[in-house]
Order: sequence, then structure tokens, then C-alpha cells
Amino acid sequence: MRKVAKIAISLPGDVLEVVEKERKAKGESRSEFFRRAVEALLRQERERAAVEQYVHGYQQMPETADE
Repeated sequence: MRKVAKIAISLPGDVLEVVEKERKAKGESRSEFFRRAVEALLRQERERAAVEQYVHGYQQMPETADE
């Protein structure tokens, strides 16, 4: 089993209301909701960084006419 840590966060009331509505609709606990949200954000950031690295590499070494 993965080691887990408890954390506390502060949210504006209107954001918490939306979170509660969404997580209840999906039958998730708050922990599941936020874990899924954080994992999605981290995945998006990794993908964005990979695309940025690819674009940078292409700018440094663009395709030749033969390619």
C-alpha cells in the first residue's frame, strides 16, 4: 500500500460548494476527488512540459527538406 499523508487546505465557500456537488454526483469522497484532481493537473503539466520540450527541440533542429 502506498504511504499517504493527510493535509488540510482552505477553499473559498463557493468553490467548496461546487466540489461537494461534483464529488457527491460521482459518489467520491473528498480525498478521492482531490487526489484525482491533483493527479490530472500533474499529468497535464507533464504533457505540457513534454510538448514544450518537443517544440523547443524542433526549433533548434527543424526538419530538412529531405525529411
